[in-house]
Amino acid sequence: MSEQQSSYRQIMKATSIFGGVQVINILIQIIRSKVIAILLGPTGIGIMGLLTTTTGLITSITNFGLGSSGVKNIAEAHSNGNPTKIAHTLAVFKRLIWYTGVLGLIVCLCLSPWLSQLTFGNKNYTLAFVWLSVTVLFSQLSSGRLVILQGLRQLKYLAKVNVLGSVVGLIITLPLYYIYKIDGIVPGIIGSSLATLLLAWFYSNKLNTEKAKVTRKETVEEGKEMLKMGFFISLSGLLTVGVSYIIRVFINKTGGTDQVGLYTAGFAIINNYVGLIFNAMGTDYYPRLSAIAYDNKLCKKTINQQAEIAILILAPILIIFFVFIDQAVILLYSKQFLAINAMIYWAALGMFFKAVSWSISFIFLAKGTSKLFFWNELTANIYSLSLNIIGYQLWGLTGLGISFLVAYFVYLVQVFLISKKYFNFSFEKEFIKLFYIQFILAIISYLIISFIPKPYTYIVGTVLVGLSGWYSVRELDKRLNLKQILLRFKKYLSHY
Repeated sequence: MSEQQSSYRQIMKATSIFGGVQVINILIQIIRSKVIAILLGPTGIGIMGLLTTTTGLITSITNFGLGSSGVKNIAEAHSNGNPTKIAHTLAVFKRLIWYTGVLGLIVCLCLSPWLSQLTFGNKNYTLAFVWLSVTVLFSQLSSGRLVILQGLRQLKYLAKVNVLGSVVGLIITLPLYYIYKIDGIVPGIIGSSLATLLLAWFYSNKLNTEKAKVTRKETVEEGKEMLKMGFFISLSGLLTVGVSYIIRVFINKTGGTDQVGLYTAGFAIINNYVGLIFNAMGTDYYPRLSAIAYDNKLCKKTINQQAEIAILILAPILIIFFVFIDQAVILLYSKQFLAINAMIYWAALGMFFKAVSWSISFIFLAKGTSKLFFWNELTANIYSLSLNIIGYQLWGLTGLGISFLVAYFVYLVQVFLISKKYFNFSFEKEFIKLFYIQFILAIISYLIISFIPKPYTYIVGTVLVGLSGWYSVRELDKRLNLKQILLRFKKYLSHY
């Protein structure tokens, strides 16, 4: 097996593991979303979105970006193969996680009345934020444990936490929503976050790593690098969550809570269902890129490979959504949510640019260029927020889909130019070719949906789905030798 083929297979191995996890999570999310849509409606989803976005904002302010900087430091220690260094890094990281988690709880608890007033325009949700303050601590502690699993490349344990967390969360929340309706939202959020924490704690404790004791002074001194990089990542994360928060509050005041619910549902489809590719790939991609960050040529090669696999997997899924969006929305939510279709069409086109820019942007974190990363994200968030507000003012929910497309196109140009200047990055011809082919198929699908009456759209659209899928399989076969993989899998099955 060639080195290049091995690299592609490493990408696909991680993707298949976490792709399977994401498929299970999606099935659970479909059930959960369907039930919530029926029991709570757009208003309930809007309230839930505002509560979780607000607590997410507090988490982003107080977590110092340790979820990202920690992965880099742990992955680097792991790549060196020094058990003592790994133990010391883990000890420092765990203590920093506790400090930041407790800080987040205190901040959310103290600001509860103000958060309710700012988010909902009244203090009726003060007690809700008081209760939810504990989820800020749970979130940081569970995030820390998941970072350890990710940094040490313990993908199977990480996958188990993700799957079991989703299953347990579903079991906890559905009875609460059924019995208490909107009043069950806060207990459901708390129960789900606690379940994830307990599972993450259990599986991270199964690792056979050395133990190390560190003093508070050592924690501060040796955690400076993590905190410095994490600080800029935290600021960036704060900006991202802040933009999400501001746009939701803006929609709530301009169009009402129902519109927030529709917006939340629409981008849940784009980010949770279609965007599962990023979650599946990113788990292994970031620590893998961090381990070779010293070599620009290796980084360029890895980024191009990651972008190729992302587009080849993502494109057929996006075209399926173009063709069968009505059925998808009704399946995932209800007919009340069909108003988000146009928004999803535009956002789906934007996902092509997001996939490529996503693959490139990890280099800023892998290289440890925290300031460059921050200014890059600050600029992106400024024009993203501006485009969202303009888009919603001009075209409502559809305008938010258009703004998503434009923002990610601009962002792709931005990260490409920066990485080319600082890290000598460029796209390979093979990637450019496959991107254009799949993107043109997606545009044709959009035009068919827009101008050809039903049911003919389904006939022509199905052909386009087949073409995109065939092309992806052919290109994946070139990179992975799928026949050899299938033969090995067949032998494995026959052995049992």
